[in-house]
Amino acid sequence: MSTGNLDFEQFRVFLEKACGILLGENKQYLVSSRLNKLMEQQGIKSLSELVQRIQTQPRSGLREQVVDAMTTNETLWFRDNYPFEVLKNKVLPEQIKANPGQRLRIWSAACSSGQEPYSISMAIDEFERSNIGQLKMGAQIVATDLSGSMLANCKTGEYDSLAIARGLSQERLQRYFDPKGPGRWAVKAPIRSRVEFRSFNLLDSYASLGKFDIVFCRNVLIYFSAQVKKDILLRIHGTLKPGGYLFLGASEALNGLPDHYQMVQCSPGIIYQAK
Repeated sequence: MSTGNLDFEQFRVFLEKACGILLGENKQYLVSSRLNKLMEQQGIKSLSELVQRIQTQPRSGLREQVVDAMTTNETLWFRDNYPFEVLKNKVLPEQIKANPGQRLRIWSAACSSGQEPYSISMAIDEFERSNIGQLKMGAQIVATDLSGSMLANCKTGEYDSLAIARGLSQERLQRYFDPKGPGRWAVKAPIRSRVEFRSFNLLDSYASLGKFDIVFCRNVLIYFSAQVKKDILLRIHGTLKPGGYLFLGASEALNGLPDHYQMVQCSPGIIYQAK
């Protein structure tokens, strides 16, 4: 094994311990593309030197910067579309009926660049427009991510034309965004005010989050080992009210845990109901 491979192996171990992400053995290119600039700025020559510096200088902020760089992902508006239709047509009516007089709570876990929680908020607005007076107590969306810099951007609710082009219809752009100058748009205040952004590591305690009616944990479990994935799914179950719903990514399946979740076919798509 070359020094480079040993370096990479050391970094893989560090990253899994720090945030649970399991890097594939052939992902050196991804690490290079995401960390080259940071390592250059810090005058760090190798991944093992980077890990050593993180361990010897815990207060330097370097650990947070590395995790930030490795976990930052662009995403789409209304990704896969069907979850948001299922939310409006099935899940919201059911949860309103099951929890009369209560505000619905929705968790967007690993919210990345903010498109998911804002898409959920727009879907709720669309539901309210066609079901006037049903969602009397409203809804709160708690959106969490590991990346501090990503969350800071999310809170502004501002996006450039490149980000806007990724899955947003012209109709929704006009209804839910205000132009903010050449090639920039901001999510309108009523959509933004429904969302609360928090920094959160899925490996940490969930106690501070409270209980939810609905959890979106989409396209994030693929980064974890089977054991960590199972642990996260069990802990998410602990945050869901009985009968609450879990949305996973289109290519993700919940295998096992039959005592905790029941699969619900929605054609298209599958969601999971907490037992």
